[in-house]
Amino acid sequence: MELANRFTRAVAVGNPREFTQAEKEDQEIAEACNRLIKNSIICWNYLYLARQIEKVTNAETRENLRRTIATHSPMSWAHINLLGEYDFSDEKLRDSLGILPLKSAA
Repeated sequence: MELANRFTRAVAVGNPREFTQAEKEDQEIAEACNRLIKNSIICWNYLYLARQIEKVTNAETRENLRRTIATHSPMSWAHINLLGEYDFSDEKLRDSLGILPLKSAA
């Protein structure tokens, strides 16, 4: 439970225990955005770990990796730049997992 609380504090910039929005609807939007970011990080972690398991060719190493993953939480964020600058250009949206960017409505 403490890990989940630390994860929430890490994702929420500033003071995560106080809403800076006055209206309830704005507070709900801010909380939904926080959940979306956390779920995106967890999803990325699962995709990355699945990719690592697929890369391993040795059965014993693969089983050791699976056991290690099973005993740890996917709520890890040390590898995520939470305060950085993000580039969502088409060039940067191409990724190594083959997830295609959304098609633009023209």
